[in-house]
Amino acid sequence: MNRYNPNINKGLSSEQVNDRIKNKLYNKDNTLPTKSYKQIALTNIFTLFNIINLFLGIIVILTGRYKNLTFLGVAFFNTIISMIQEMRSKRTIDKLSIISKSKVNVVRDGKDIYIDIENIVLDDIIKYKLGNQVVVDSVIEEGTIEVNESFLTGESDSIVKRVGDKLLSGSFIISGNCICRVDNVGIDSYANKITSEAKYLKNVNSEIMYTLNKIIKIISVLIIPLGTLLYFRQLSITHNVNDSIISTVAAIIGTIPEGLVLLVSTVLAVSSMRLAKKRVLVQQLYCIENLARVDTICLDKTGTLTTGNMKVVKSISLNNYDIDKIMNNISKYMDDGNSTSICINNYYGNNSNYKLINKINFSSEKKYSVYEFSDNTYIVGAPEFINYTGEIESLDKYTNEYRVLLVGVSKEHIMDNKIDAKFIPVGLILIEDEIRQGAIETLEYIKNQDVSIKIISGDNVKTVSKIASKLGLDKLKICDMSTINNRDLKDIVEEYDIFGRVTPRQKKELVLALKSLGHKVAMTGDGVNDVLSLKEADCSIAMASGSDAARNVSELVLLDSDFKEIPSIIKEGRRTINNLERSSSLFLTKTIYATILAIIFVFLNSNYPFIPIQLTLISVLTIGIPSFVLALEPNHKRVNGHFIINVFSKSLPAALTIVVNVISVMIFSFIFNLNSDHSSTMCVILVAFTGFILLFKICIPFNYLRGILFGILLGLFIGGSIGLHKLFELVSLSPLLFIFIIILCLLDIILFTMLTLFSNKFISKNETRLVNKE
Repeated sequence: MNRYNPNINKGLSSEQVNDRIKNKLYNKDNTLPTKSYKQIALTNIFTLFNIINLFLGIIVILTGRYKNLTFLGVAFFNTIISMIQEMRSKRTIDKLSIISKSKVNVVRDGKDIYIDIENIVLDDIIKYKLGNQVVVDSVIEEGTIEVNESFLTGESDSIVKRVGDKLLSGSFIISGNCICRVDNVGIDSYANKITSEAKYLKNVNSEIMYTLNKIIKIISVLIIPLGTLLYFRQLSITHNVNDSIISTVAAIIGTIPEGLVLLVSTVLAVSSMRLAKKRVLVQQLYCIENLARVDTICLDKTGTLTTGNMKVVKSISLNNYDIDKIMNNISKYMDDGNSTSICINNYYGNNSNYKLINKINFSSEKKYSVYEFSDNTYIVGAPEFINYTGEIESLDKYTNEYRVLLVGVSKEHIMDNKIDAKFIPVGLILIEDEIRQGAIETLEYIKNQDVSIKIISGDNVKTVSKIASKLGLDKLKICDMSTINNRDLKDIVEEYDIFGRVTPRQKKELVLALKSLGHKVAMTGDGVNDVLSLKEADCSIAMASGSDAARNVSELVLLDSDFKEIPSIIKEGRRTINNLERSSSLFLTKTIYATILAIIFVFLNSNYPFIPIQLTLISVLTIGIPSFVLALEPNHKRVNGHFIINVFSKSLPAALTIVVNVISVMIFSFIFNLNSDHSSTMCVILVAFTGFILLFKICIPFNYLRGILFGILLGLFIGGSIGLHKLFELVSLSPLLFIFIIILCLLDIILFTMLTLFSNKFISKNETRLVNKE
C-alpha cells in the first residue's frame, strides 16, 4: 500500500480507513484484560490438590467403600464456588475496564472523533494533549511537546519533540499539544505491549500468595513419600489392603489445605466485586492485601483533595503594566491543556492581537511557560521558579491564600527551547482551587484509622498548606522541597507532613523513603507527574478523570474520581485480609496436625485412627463452613504483623493440642487393650472438640451471626455423630471411656490455653526480631 501524509485537518477518509482494515493495517489488540472463562475453569479444576484428591478418590473407589468419597464432594463444591465467584468478578471487571478504557482523538473525514485504541489504522491523524499516553508509534506533524519515556527507557527526564520527530508508544505527553500521523500499528508498534504491561508493571507483592505457594510446595514434596511409607506401615499392621488404603487416604487428605487456596481466591474475587459496586476498578487483585496493611497515605493535592478545577479570583498589576490586556493576548496561546491554562482561557478568552513567534510549553519540572512575540517575550509561572527583578510587595500574603502566577516581560529571545533572562514583573494572577466534595470527612476518617497523611504537591507549599487548613489539617508541618539539597529524605518524610514544590522524581523518592522506613504506603494521583510515585507505592490509586498514564500504572482506579470512596477501599482491604487470616488458621490447624500425625504413625505400631468420612465431618463443621462465613464479615481493624506468623500463632496451639489428644488416646487404648473402633471414636470427638475450642476463640467477641453459626455447627456435629453414627463409623462409649473423654476435654482447654500463651509470647518475640531485621 502506498504511504502518504494525509491532510492533518481532514485526516483519512472512510474509504481509506476501510481499505486499511481490509489489509489488516489496524492496531489489533491481542491482550485480554482478565482470564477467559475457559482459563478460569481450567485453572480452578486442574489444581495440584484437585488432581491429588481425584487420584485418592479413584483408589477409594477400588476398595468399594464409597461413603469415604465425601471428601471429593467438598473439593467439588469448593471448586464450583470459586469458579462462579471468579467468573462473576471477571464480568464485573471487564465491564468496568471497558468504561475506563482510554479513547483516542483522531481526525477522519475532516471531523474530530474519539475511537478505541484497537480501531486506529495506519496513517490516522491523532491529536494528543497534556497527560495523554502515546498509544501507537507516530510522527509529529504539528506542535512542540515534551514527553516522558520512562516506560521505555527507565529515565524520567523530559524530552522535547518537534515536527518530524517520532513518538514511541508508551511515552506520555507532559507538556504541550500536538497533531501526529500514525507510523506503526499492531505487532509493528510498542502499543500492544505497553497497554498490556502498563497495568502489571509492578511485581505482585503479596505475602499471602507467597505463604500459600510455600505451603503448597512443602505439602507437595511430602505427600508421595509420606503416603507411601504410611501405606506400607498400615499394611504391615492390618494385613488388609483396603483398610490400609482407607487409612492412608484419610491421612493424606488431612494434610491438603485445598479449601484454603480456594478461600483466598474466592474472598479476593468477592472483594473486587464489592469495590466494583462502588465504582472502583481493581486492576491487580492482590493489591487488596497491601491496601489492608497501609499505614501511610500520600495524597496529591490537585485532582485528589481538590477537583482539579480552578478559577481566577483576581489579577494584580505591577510596575504600571496592564496585566489584563497582556493576558487577554497571551491566553489564546496557553493551550497546554492543564487545569491552570484552562482556567486562564475561561477567564481571559481566546482573542489576541499578538502574533506568536516562539514558545516554551509548561512542564511540571520548569513550572512556567514562555511566549515570544514580535516586541516582547512574556513568562507565566510560579514566582519562585522565575528569575525576576526587584521585590514584589505582599507576594507572601498572596501565596498564603491562593495559587499565584507571576507574569514577567523581557526583550530576550527564546533560543533552543531555553531563555536566559531576568524578567520585569508585570502582574500577578491569583487562582483558587475547588475543594473536592467529601474530602474533609474522608480525611477525618483516615486520621481516625491510625493512618498517617502526607500531602505531596508540585504547588507552592503555602498554597498547599492553606488548602490543607481548609480540609481540617491545620496542625501538619510543612516542607518546601525546592529548598532541600542533600538532606536525607528519610528524616524529612518522618518530620514533615505537607510537601510543596515537589518534582515528579522527588515524589517517587519520598515514597521510596517512606517504604525504606518500613511503612506500607498508598499513593493517590491523577497526573503524569504522579506516575513514578504511583509505580513505587505499595498500593496506587488513580482518578479516572486524570491522565491515561496515572490510570495505567495504578492498581485501583476510582471510576467516578470520587475521593469519598477511599474509606470504603480501606475498609474492604482490612475486612478481606483480617478475615482471611482468621479463617486460614482453621485450615492450617488441620494441615499441621494431620502432617504431624501421619509422620508419627509411620513409626507407631498402631492403626491410623481416622477414615476419610470422619475427617470430612470434622472439616466441614469446624473449618469449611465457618471459614467462608467468617471471611465475609465486616472487620475494619488495621492489619498488623506478618500473615504467616499471625496465622500460625492461632493454628499451632490447636494443632499441637490435637496431636497430644490422639497420642493420649493411643496410649490409653494400648494400656486398656481397646479396639480400633473405640479409639477412633474417641479421637474424632477430641479432634472436633479442639476444633470447636479454636472456633470459639476466633468468634470472640461473639455477635448475633457468630453465636448462631457456632450453635448450629456444634448441634450438627452432635446430631450427626449420634444420629448418623453408623455412616461415620462411630461407636457407643462405655461410662469409663466417656469419663476419660470428659477428663481429656478439660485438659484440652488447659493445654490449648497454655500453648496459646506460649505461642503468642514466642511469636511476638520473633515478630519483633523480624521487624528489626527488616
